[in-house]
Amino acid sequence: MSKSIDKKNKVSGYSKWLEEYEKSGTSKDRKFMTTSSRPIKPLYTPEDVSGIDFERDIGQPGQYPYTRGVHASMYRKKIWTMRQFSGFGAPKQTNERLHFLLSRGQMGLSVAFDLPTLMGYDSDSPRSFGEVGVCGVAVDTLKDMETIFDGIDLGAISTSMTINCTSTILLAMYIAVAEKNGVPSKKLTGTLQNDILKEYIAQKEWIYPPEPSIRLITDMMAFCADNVPKWNTISISGYHIREAGATAAQELAFTLADGFAYVEAAIKAGMDVDTFAPRLSHFFNSHLDFFEEIAKYRAARRIWARHMKGKYKAKDPRSWLMRFHTQTAGCSLTAQQPENNIVRTAIQALAGVLGGTQSLHTNSMDETYALPSEKAVKIALRTQQLLAFETGTANTIDPLAGSYFVESLTNDLEREAEEYFNEIEKRGGVLKCIEQGYFQREIAEAAYRYQKEIEANDRIIVGINDFTDNDEQVEIPILKIDEQVEKEQIASLNEVKASRDNDRVKTTLAALKKAAQDGTNHMPPLLDCVKCYTTEEEITSVLTEVFGTYTEPPLI
Repeated sequence: MSKSIDKKNKVSGYSKWLEEYEKSGTSKDRKFMTTSSRPIKPLYTPEDVSGIDFERDIGQPGQYPYTRGVHASMYRKKIWTMRQFSGFGAPKQTNERLHFLLSRGQMGLSVAFDLPTLMGYDSDSPRSFGEVGVCGVAVDTLKDMETIFDGIDLGAISTSMTINCTSTILLAMYIAVAEKNGVPSKKLTGTLQNDILKEYIAQKEWIYPPEPSIRLITDMMAFCADNVPKWNTISISGYHIREAGATAAQELAFTLADGFAYVEAAIKAGMDVDTFAPRLSHFFNSHLDFFEEIAKYRAARRIWARHMKGKYKAKDPRSWLMRFHTQTAGCSLTAQQPENNIVRTAIQALAGVLGGTQSLHTNSMDETYALPSEKAVKIALRTQQLLAFETGTANTIDPLAGSYFVESLTNDLEREAEEYFNEIEKRGGVLKCIEQGYFQREIAEAAYRYQKEIEANDRIIVGINDFTDNDEQVEIPILKIDEQVEKEQIASLNEVKASRDNDRVKTTLAALKKAAQDGTNHMPPLLDCVKCYTTEEEITSVLTEVFGTYTEPPLI
């Protein structure tokens, strides 16, 4: 252990402390490292932050480089948005869950969609069998979106939608629902995940090849800049990159590299950076290493601000701001001793809050088994409310600023991210790295290392490789999706197809195909499609005719 300690450290009293430490009989078996396998020294001192310039690297909250937060007052003026992930079964069931959460103090909506909807299949497709409504809510046509948001004022609530390759279709449906209820699109607030690059890297939900997928995104960015100006057009997502096994530094670097790729694509498409950058947001994971996660968020804001101002020449300070949503780490939840997940989630949520997140989702204890039950999701929401109103964490801004350990970690993560940026650029950029499998290999190696550490007992997971109960019996309520949901959803879809104007459907689909072919913005004809109850799969089929589909190349 003593070999890893810097004996040249000149801080007063360090040498005496070092002698006492080396005599203290510290554990020789235990490895002190972060969740990302980063070695951690036993003590951090001013020597570890000697290169920091306060004005350049830390500054004040709400001021460049935003290390301490994007708002001057942070949570003293407004608590973060509590946004529990909701959506399951049929649209009516999801509508009931949304009303349940709103009645218990949730401040924003976050909607999950089932796998067929995520992949562009209708509920009556053979490929949808057994998956309708299982991992989220089923959406086939505008009728389903009307049902999901029935009785909810879309002009008064912010909505996040977790969807990617079919994101523009769902946004068009959302806009159409709002307009039918008298809410103009310019009043809508919310976020669309819409991050197709991380799909190729980590989550693997795509339809079209990367280049036309990017074109659909830039079309939507341009449309929203004019018509839905308060909408966050992309939630550049590190969450799924981390869930796939990435380290904190990889999550940070690959997420921001994707973000910069979107910025470059929009500029190439003719957009001024300050017309779209203020509506870009980010989505990060909060894993279990408390201090590493806090440092990651602080580094992320600083890197984004420096690149947007310096490299991309954004002049509007809003373009320099990294606003982000945080979700606690689903991959850290265990099926064994599931009540332990409540504690894990609380610690991860606290890291997100101390890291300065703008909105937060706390996972439920039962999510290793199924979508959360009402009891589990209420506990998850109460966790946030306890943090906000009982712990004092909202009383002061960035209380860990100046910590030798946290500032040193922040610097280390920024340095590692910049090293990754250089490597990505050397390899030809984000799209080339996706084609080469570079991101995928880096993540796979990190995930393999993490698993080997667990198997060697170098890393303890409570209830998994230590502190186990041989006679454990899980006794928590589990949400089960009835098979009847699929049958009723298909019946509802058939009713829509029978009652709509099918000639108009054909006309609008033809207009959409023409826009895809000639390069004009596809959003206006897409809106026309959804307003006449064209199905999602009918839309994706037309776009596939123009763009084709993507097959990931094998990694060698």
